[in-house]
Amino acid sequence: MNNTRFATAIHIMTLLAHNEQEWLTSDWIAGSVNVNPVIVRKELINLKKSGLVESRQGKEGGVRIAKNPDQINISDIYESVKNTEVLGKKNQNPNPLCNIGKDINKNLSLLFNDTDDLVLQFLKEKNLSDFSNQFS
Repeated sequence: MNNTRFATAIHIMTLLAHNEQEWLTSDWIAGSVNVNPVIVRKELINLKKSGLVESRQGKEGGVRIAKNPDQINISDIYESVKNTEVLGKKNQNPNPLCNIGKDINKNLSLLFNDTDDLVLQFLKEKNLSDFSNQFS
């Protein structure tokens, strides 16, 4: 994943873990992440679809964490925003007449899948509570 989506999502979730009972606005969250609130709202949609946050509309609206931080693995956050393999994308059109090119994507797929599995397993061993306890 060659972008900041995971970093943004874990920042959001850490803020929510530190303010478990409060409904935080996307503007307030964006101020901490230092990004446009639209970016925060896009990530909140994914986090909500994954059951990690809940939201409510209106003057007293906002978002808050949907589960106890002890019950949220970092892998849950990662999977909610993951859109590519950890190592990136494969070349779409390698030369099929080349000895390397004809099989490169098949072999890269194995490498990419193994790498993704290792990252996911590592993140499953970490929970949001432990991560967020690093901050005062």
